[in-house]
Amino acid sequence: MPDTIVVSLGGSIIAPDGVDVAFLRAFRSSILGYLAEDAGRRLILVCGGGRVCRDYQRAYRDVMAQGERTAGSAEAQDWIGVAATRVNAELVRQIFAPHCPDPVVLDPTAVSLFTGRILVGGGWKPGFSSDFDAVVLAERFSAGTVLNLSNIDRVYTADPRKDPSARPLDRTTWDELIALIGEEWVPGLNAPFDPVAAKRARDARLTCVVAAGRDVGNTAAILGGRPYVGTTITP
Repeated sequence: MPDTIVVSLGGSIIAPDGVDVAFLRAFRSSILGYLAEDAGRRLILVCGGGRVCRDYQRAYRDVMAQGERTAGSAEAQDWIGVAATRVNAELVRQIFAPHCPDPVVLDPTAVSLFTGRILVGGGWKPGFSSDFDAVVLAERFSAGTVLNLSNIDRVYTADPRKDPSARPLDRTTWDELIALIGEEWVPGLNAPFDPVAAKRARDARLTCVVAAGRDVGNTAAILGGRPYVGTTITP
């Protein structure tokens, strides 16, 4: 693994139904151990919105549907999602102090500081998820790998919740992934990777590993270059 790795940390594992303190404690311990092994290692952690994001977006849609006979705007839902990611990001930043002295990154195109061992980012603006911010930060800091940690263990040939014949993939390409998930972003979308981010990652020729974030030992294996369970996505 390179010295700088970007981790897209799904909100679904930070706060699946309330903040998961046990997971964050284990994740913090594992990440600090990884950094302690090599003084040159740095991590960028970009946080998603997860359950809080989707609950608030759903509340907005319900209110608008009742009051104005409309589902509300996609942009408004995205801004609600952005706010949720930023709450999660501030929590993650604080639990990694003093290794993360810089403020939460809110615009990945404007960040110029990375003075600690860990940099934390949240959502940026409507039109995509925090996965896109992770890809932009990977480009900005020359990190060739994005580690996507969420509540799924791998990319599947179809949604396994709907299709019992869906098969897990150990490896795939960005083009193959885009063919599976489509090319359009929808607020609150549940997909292995944001379609808009996938296209940018493909064009930037980044590698991505999709894995189950709750398995802290598996995450440590990925970061350490050891065998792991997950899907590797390549250009």
